[in-house]
Amino acid sequence: MPPELPPTRDIPPTAGPVKRSLSLPALHPAERAADAVIRKLQAAGHVAMRVGGCVRDRLLGRPAKDADVATAATPEQVAPLFTRTIPVGAAFGVTVVHDPDGSGENVEVATFREETGYTDGRHPDAIRYAGPAEDARRRDFTVNALFYDPAREELWDYTGGLDDLRRGRLRTVGDPGARFAEDSLRLLRAVRFAAGLDFELDPATAAAIPPLAGTLGRVSQERIFAELDRMLRGRDPERAFRLLRDTGLLAVCLPEVASMAGVPQPPEYHPEGDVWEHTLLLLRHLRHPSQTLAWAALLHDVGKPPTLEEIDGRLRFYGHDDQGAQLAAAILERLRAPRRLSDDVAACVANHMTFGAVDRMRPSRVRRLIGRETFPDELELHRLDCQASHGGLNQYVLLLDRLAELADTPAVPPPLLRGAELLALGHRPGPRLGEILRAVQERQLEGELATADEALAWVRSRYPAPAECERRTLNVERPTSNGKPGAGT
Repeated sequence: MPPELPPTRDIPPTAGPVKRSLSLPALHPAERAADAVIRKLQAAGHVAMRVGGCVRDRLLGRPAKDADVATAATPEQVAPLFTRTIPVGAAFGVTVVHDPDGSGENVEVATFREETGYTDGRHPDAIRYAGPAEDARRRDFTVNALFYDPAREELWDYTGGLDDLRRGRLRTVGDPGARFAEDSLRLLRAVRFAAGLDFELDPATAAAIPPLAGTLGRVSQERIFAELDRMLRGRDPERAFRLLRDTGLLAVCLPEVASMAGVPQPPEYHPEGDVWEHTLLLLRHLRHPSQTLAWAALLHDVGKPPTLEEIDGRLRFYGHDDQGAQLAAAILERLRAPRRLSDDVAACVANHMTFGAVDRMRPSRVRRLIGRETFPDELELHRLDCQASHGGLNQYVLLLDRLAELADTPAVPPPLLRGAELLALGHRPGPRLGEILRAVQERQLEGELATADEALAWVRSRYPAPAECERRTLNVERPTSNGKPGAGT
């Protein structure tokens, strides 16, 4: 359903934009900082307004997370008006004003400009300072090309963005092919905005995407990762990834995920359908996920397509967890994702099948599972996996009970013994020390050993030190006074 927007009142038309009288008081600290910049720029005689996503989101009744300013003032005119400015994009007329109102917020200020030529598919070959009309026409989507003057309480609309907001429609500014050719990342942004705003893609905009999907190859992997990450952790990741597949973008940026479509699964375990539909159902159930959980949900079954076999008439995916972990790590490395994220997602994928056997695990193994650093994300992934397939949550509930039992104690407590204690008993350095320590910890986790003294006594009885072994041997074989071996004393 199209969103309900705040009431507006038409302002008599001029030679410029369609203007609406509208009150959008600054609510977020970023908006208040932006308005402080605008007031100072206007006092110096420059046109200045809020622009872009902050205006769009406020019109939709959503909080603004940041606020940018567009102005007729050039960077050289902006800098003297403020205590501290940073020319972050001087070539494009962009200046950051540092903490203009004492709130700690920085504000990005961009000079109105028009751009021509995009030879590299991202940066304009040339820019020219211009007015707000030209600035609006260089932007990607009409809903992102709205200006708001907080002093006059006026909304300036050059591209029909307000009407598109009312209709719940995402439409490029001008020709879709031209806008996407200027920066191929806009192909992904179209999907992200449509899913995140719950808008429909304008038919012409949607039709322009598939023929240009291949041009994503000229976009850096870091920028692609950032867009996909925002989709996964956004309002509707399921719809975002359906749109990615429908537009042909998924096959370009995540071919391993695209290959899930059509891969069958045993209906007795997966009544929902193929691997692709199962994965989308996981995405549907995500609620404010961590970054690790979001990517693990997407990639947890990425190992199924290459491991699919039919054995005795039954579908099997032997080793899909291990192969999936390797693929997940490779995908995230290709996307230049943080190494820590790659490692954690790979761990979640590698371990996701172990949860099906929790009721048959020894207590020590359950405690090791709970003690894993990625366990909270793994547990939630298990719940999502079950919800998106057979629906059984017995193992999940069992683990919740075990967590409650361990609420006041660490799942994997500090070891009762360390290598120094074993050396003091007479054991020699080497692999055997590790073997003994692991055996002690296993019994500690099983609840058989509770103190260091108990652990030392157990080691003495099961793993006598070499020197003690030699003493025992000599004692047993020491001859008696009649020259015959004795039984020892």
